[in-house]
Amino acid sequence: MQRDPRHGPIIPPSSPDPWRGHDAPHIDRTHDRPYLPSEDRPSRLKLALRRFKRFIRPGFVIFTVLLLAGGAVHLLHITASEERFAPLRARLVAMEPLPIHHIIVNGRHITSQQAVENALGTSVGQPLFGFSVEAARARVNALPLVEQATVERRIPDTVIVNLTERVPVAVWQNHDHFSLINRAGDTVSDQGIVGQDPQMLRTLPLIVGDGANSAAADLLDALTPFPDIQNRITAFVRVGERRWDAVLRNGTTVLLPEDEEKPAFARLEQFQNTMKLLDRPVVSIDMRLPDRMVIHQPPLPAQPTATNGDSQTKPQ
Repeated sequence: MQRDPRHGPIIPPSSPDPWRGHDAPHIDRTHDRPYLPSEDRPSRLKLALRRFKRFIRPGFVIFTVLLLAGGAVHLLHITASEERFAPLRARLVAMEPLPIHHIIVNGRHITSQQAVENALGTSVGQPLFGFSVEAARARVNALPLVEQATVERRIPDTVIVNLTERVPVAVWQNHDHFSLINRAGDTVSDQGIVGQDPQMLRTLPLIVGDGANSAAADLLDALTPFPDIQNRITAFVRVGERRWDAVLRNGTTVLLPEDEEKPAFARLEQFQNTMKLLDRPVVSIDMRLPDRMVIHQPPLPAQPTATNGDSQTKPQ
């Protein structure tokens, strides 16, 4: 062996044929072919399986959501029909019931809470599924002053009622007939309202005359900013289907201008604040002209006239 003077280690002599002097093994080179890098890549099937695995979890989540949504839609479809929901409700009531803890009524202004609960046919503490929603809605719609109602159950313990009331704004006297009217001037059916709340007729303004019902809403809107004047008025009389006369509680009549009610009320409030005009014994206040106001006072009582006998001096 020779020593490499540059590196120092002993380098064995190279042999042109390592199998010289020995029996060389037989090597079959009929299948020899060059190495291709693509042999290390996975097959198309494996690639497809890998891609499929990435979609398994999101696909399962989407399937679960769709299944739950479909079940909810089916349940809503069943509960929407009383005939279909009745057997299911009976089974739910037979189980341990979900008690009602809250009954919420929205849109209620005149109708009492107790009247709504009585119409529902259930109350706090009763099973949530122990009453018919359709039948309860029909009973609530039949209440006085209820224009439209919706009833819904909200799991686990709430019943919600949404009301649209036929709110009367005035009592209309047309000749000798009295009726309640709404803002549109339409007659509101009494349906026992006066019997249930006799104070209602006292709080609502009285309007009198032909066509008074259709013009009442604008008049009452003009009066709203002046509560002191409003509290003093007991009735409005429609004159010639053009303008209004306001009758005060002390008997004074205020002649209002045509289509200028709000400015007239503002002037009337100003005179009340400065002169206490409405507290004086006045027969009428004519405000039909915008630049003047005419006040008619009651006539002075007649002075007693002295008789001839009284005017003579008795003789001594």
